Amino acid sequence: MNKAFTRESDTAPDEDDEVDAAPPLPAGSRNYMTPGGFARLKDELDRLVAVERPELIATVAWAASNGDRSENADYQYGKRRLREIERRIRFLVKRLDAAEVVDPESRARDGIDQVFFGATVDYAARDGERRTISIVGIDETDTARGYVSWIAPVARALTKAREGDVVTFRTPAGIEEIEVLEVRYVPLATGAPPGRLG
Repeated sequence: MNKAFTRESDTAPDEDDEVDAAPPLPAGSRNYMTPGGFARLKDELDRLVAVERPELIATVAWAASNGDRSENADYQYGKRRLREIERRIRFLVKRLDAAEVVDPESRARDGIDQVFFGATVDYAARDGERRTISIVGIDETDTARGYVSWIAPVARALTKAREGDVVTFRTPAGIEEIEVLEVRYVPLATGAPPGRLG
């Protein structure tokens, strides 16, 4: 069928396609987040609902009042962007509803010396290079900051390890062995990751 003869709803993206969607949660697991990650997603949701969506609705209404919608770029772009915002809002609502906030500082107060969610871990790789990662929620990963999702292979391998333990895990390059040098629970940066909107 010629695209010129399709309705807008026929060419609209599938509602289940998520804008900037993070990987799905493992079956039966909780959506762990740090307080900063939860606040960042909540701020994005609030901004979309209170500012961006109302402004865009007003723009689309104005563009629609200008006549022929089929050749009206403001209207076409506005409708497309509005669908993206609506999908992102649904995604954020689902993620926040399923969130279980875990504060790394509370683990520090409890004196936990094992690696769990929220831990910042210094480890030595086989090549002797020292690396630092923080284990965070799926929606918080940021390699520039060393924030690694709790479902990542390195994070799963480190879970329950203590300082001095040697753990192994599978990587695309093969089996890797790392030694845990230090485990600590510290507050994590809460600002938006570099290069990301929202």
